[in-house]
Amino acid sequence: MNARVHLLALAAALAALAIVALYLKRSEVYLLTLWAVYVMATMGLNLTAGYAGQMSLGQAAFFGIGAYLAAILLKLGWPFLAVLPVAALVCFVVGLALGFPALRVQHHYLAFATLGFNVLVYLAMRNEEQITGGTFGISGIPRPTFLGIDLGGHVAYWYWTLGSLVVLGGILWWLLRSPWGRAFAALRDNPIRAESLGVNITAYTLLAFAIGAAFAGVGGVYYASLVEFIEPGPFHFSTSLMMLLAVIVGGSGKFYGPALGTAIVILLPEFLRGSSTPWLKFMQVWYLAVFGIAVVALMIWLPGGLLSIRERLDRKGGPQ
Repeated sequence: MNARVHLLALAAALAALAIVALYLKRSEVYLLTLWAVYVMATMGLNLTAGYAGQMSLGQAAFFGIGAYLAAILLKLGWPFLAVLPVAALVCFVVGLALGFPALRVQHHYLAFATLGFNVLVYLAMRNEEQITGGTFGISGIPRPTFLGIDLGGHVAYWYWTLGSLVVLGGILWWLLRSPWGRAFAALRDNPIRAESLGVNITAYTLLAFAIGAAFAGVGGVYYASLVEFIEPGPFHFSTSLMMLLAVIVGGSGKFYGPALGTAIVILLPEFLRGSSTPWLKFMQVWYLAVFGIAVVALMIWLPGGLLSIRERLDRKGGPQ
């Protein structure tokens, strides 16, 4: 019964997202699509950091690799559905390579290693002008067509992105409930005990990075088609920090954490900045300060993220 209620609630939420786009402004639909794109990337980071316990500050680098691959290949005339597996595979392979430092270092040392990787990729994007266009970027990136249907409109592209997000979410849901998912959880909770139970620590550490990177690469493909112009700025390591913040705010290691956290990090600041109601007008000037204070308060009172509220209430209501 709980599973049925869960599926009905999810279907209702998706239907609401699909319907509300018909009544929103173009800029608001753009923000919704941007939210869905970032959720693709943060789902992968949640797998790496939340489920497998491997701290990463390099997710924006994979996001950028996927975006630049999409920009180059789409402009060469490749179909969108052919670019997706290429970007996912390239990021998967690079993620495997990045996973090797995780075999020797842990926690904040690993975070610094992945941060260095992000900086390296960002510098390559900015300086390799013959490939990436440097600071001038790549413009004129086409949006996809599917079965002869043009998905260039803002609402049509939103539906395409939302449907793709559902598919990716289904893949992740299956993965987390497979033996792989249980091995990732064991790796996070107690690596020594997991190894004693026969879990191949090396293989699953590498897979955690590789699969998380592939999700970010797919998100980068959708991002490139959404904005139709890319340059190195959006793939700075500050974007990796923002993605990690989204995972933590929503609930690290919780399936819906990235969706909720990304909404807080991506959509809430825009809502506060653009609010026209009289009692919220001061937000247009102070929205960043208010947002920062809210995040700090959340981390103090709910270190497990917003989705840990129910667990905290259950502990308070339980036997003393």
